[in-house]
Amino acid sequence: MEIRDAGTADAAVIARIHMESRAATMPYLPAQRRGADEVVWWIEHIVFKECRVWVAVLGAEVLGYAALEGDMLEHLYLRPDVRRRGIGTLLLDEARRHSPGGMSLRVFQLNTDARRFYERHGFTVLDTNDGSRNMESLPDMTMRWTPATSR
Repeated sequence: MEIRDAGTADAAVIARIHMESRAATMPYLPAQRRGADEVVWWIEHIVFKECRVWVAVLGAEVLGYAALEGDMLEHLYLRPDVRRRGIGTLLLDEARRHSPGGMSLRVFQLNTDARRFYERHGFTVLDTNDGSRNMESLPDMTMRWTPATSR
């Protein structure tokens, strides 16, 4: 398993992972309104420009990705068929290396698997919201990880 910087050649597979993961792991989300081409455009022109992005690769196969903007983990998604194999932890560890003062993220309150994952990795809840700050209009929460050395 290798974690490497993502590039534009990875945009289509990242978009596919993003869409497939959301559909498989978050059935409570509103129906996907954007097609694959639009999600690829968003990855290339928004995510890659605003975030540092890494992919988890086994051989030539991309299994997941993480995107960090400043100290905010904006995205961490895996292919649904490779969950619970330590890949998310590897991506999270890479993002934490690049955010040594700590890191925040937002997660849907209904996403109990993700919440447990982040709690296991030392994240704590800072606040909750009624959904007014996300495009899905679903209740979310902000979680924060602070390394022990900076507490």
